[in-house]
Amino acid sequence: MRDNFNSAETLRKLTIGGKVYDYYSLPAAESLGLAGVGRLPYTLKVVLENLLRQHAEGSATAADVFAVVDWLATRSSEREIGFKPARVMMVDSSGIPLMGDMAAMRDAMVRLGGDPRSINPTVPVDFIIDHSVMADHTGTQDALQRNMQLEIERNRERFAFLRWGARAFGNVRLIPPGTGICHQINLEYLARVVWTRDTGRGSGTLAYPESLLGMDSHTAMINSLGIAGWGVGGLEGGTAALGEPVSMLIPEVVGCRLSGRPGPGITATDVVLAITQTLRQHKLIGAFVEYCGPGVAALGLPDRSTISNMTPEFGATMGYFPIDAETLRFLRLTGRDGHQLALIEQYAKAQGLWRDETTPVPEYSRIV
Repeated sequence: MRDNFNSAETLRKLTIGGKVYDYYSLPAAESLGLAGVGRLPYTLKVVLENLLRQHAEGSATAADVFAVVDWLATRSSEREIGFKPARVMMVDSSGIPLMGDMAAMRDAMVRLGGDPRSINPTVPVDFIIDHSVMADHTGTQDALQRNMQLEIERNRERFAFLRWGARAFGNVRLIPPGTGICHQINLEYLARVVWTRDTGRGSGTLAYPESLLGMDSHTAMINSLGIAGWGVGGLEGGTAALGEPVSMLIPEVVGCRLSGRPGPGITATDVVLAITQTLRQHKLIGAFVEYCGPGVAALGLPDRSTISNMTPEFGATMGYFPIDAETLRFLRLTGRDGHQLALIEQYAKAQGLWRDETTPVPEYSRIV
């Protein structure tokens, strides 16, 4: 069965507002022999869907796919797989060296007589300029404008290079200085939760979970929206941007059960510091952490993002909140359109990625 597994047989269709999407169905994969898919943690379902797509494209093996459900036997694995994110996020401090490397690769391609445009990111890259922050002027109505003028003057050469890169390379979106902090922009503007792309089969559009590798240690903040993402170094980020899978071990997935609700006067900072202090005692280096239990529903998206943002402080890779009604509420408040919201909800429910009070708790390596 494993040798004959065909991920293309898991393709199903989802119709949203008259538009038809293809997707690799996890329930269909279970019916084809991937026993236990429904009991997997949410994050491993995202990893499994990623491998199903790669297998259909010829860049992952059936053994890689089955390794994810084999994880259920011991709730751990020594198997190394390749993960391809939906997009990559760079900030100026780590992204500029990579942009310089790609420019040098284009020069080398020209010298070799090749097409420099063949050196190009193959997944969408969001390049956010947010780390060069200086405040020379304060306390006046024009302070922001004057500080921005100085920012441009001091970094003119660097910004000109980045603007060239955004125009020269396909799939690169440049977010200019003065727009905001990268994680805020990521949450409020860039995140889609469910990604889509043309399948190349006529009018077909493929839907799949958004995933992200960010060249910043606190990229896990995006986990609060039900998006699988974590921070990486420049080498891994560049590898992913150029379309190569990033190697990872199938990790332990630890459930962090929350109960009750914050009382009067209790802030998100109080909650996150208590969670961080507790989780530091449980040796979570490299683990995926998923928040579960009735207390999840009591936390708004801003509180969840504060908690996810602290994931590196206790050594985990992700601090994940599944997609639920609060996810949609936040996306609606931040201006996402109704069609995208309908796609997110229906896709998440079809794939077993939706959480509500009736959802069974997945099988975790352990629960804190």
